Amino acid sequence: MPNEKTEPRATWTSREAYLLALVCLTAGLLVGYLLHGSSPGLGPVVGPTPGATPAASGAGMPLSGAPAVAGAAATAASLQPQAAPLLAALKADPKNVETLVQLGNLYYDNRVYPEAIEYYARALDVRPNDINVRTDLGTAYWYSGSPEKAVKEYEKSLAIDPSHPNTLFNMGVVRSEGLKDNVGAIAAWEKLLNSNPQYPEKQKILDLIAKVRSQ
Repeated sequence: MPNEKTEPRATWTSREAYLLALVCLTAGLLVGYLLHGSSPGLGPVVGPTPGATPAASGAGMPLSGAPAVAGAAATAASLQPQAAPLLAALKADPKNVETLVQLGNLYYDNRVYPEAIEYYARALDVRPNDINVRTDLGTAYWYSGSPEKAVKEYEKSLAIDPSHPNTLFNMGVVRSEGLKDNVGAIAAWEKLLNSNPQYPEKQKILDLIAKVRSQ
């Protein structure tokens, strides 16, 4: 994935559209598919990250409240070779936002969520209005089994940009699947469509809304 977060584009890549299509194939595929705060931040298929191509398992929610995901996550120790140069750079400049975000992304994309949360939170201490990083922090909380904390971070992102499409999408997923708040989920998705009239996957979102309404 890119080293730095970028603002979301008005259109999606074919890869992103394909991922959302996968989500909507069956009723159970809401779980495990969330978007990075920044759409262009798609990375390799390594696990359940909001934009780094989490694969929806269709297996439902485990007892922890986090999505069920196939495959084993990495560990902080196993990522030490990749993390070492970034940690060295951070030691020299502890408040370098780009380095903090790169570390957060490294751990996040490999599903080492405690460390991802730590470095995203530190980046936000320096740059609190970074919507993309805050949305990724929220989703790291979600995958850690803390939907309430996820929603809190999404709300902070939306206070800065109420129309941020990836945050609104993720808010809908977490409200529906994590909090069983279908009314809140539908409200988030409807706001996504109303505030982004050219949203390229409009029909897919409408299908999700219809499915949640039918539950």
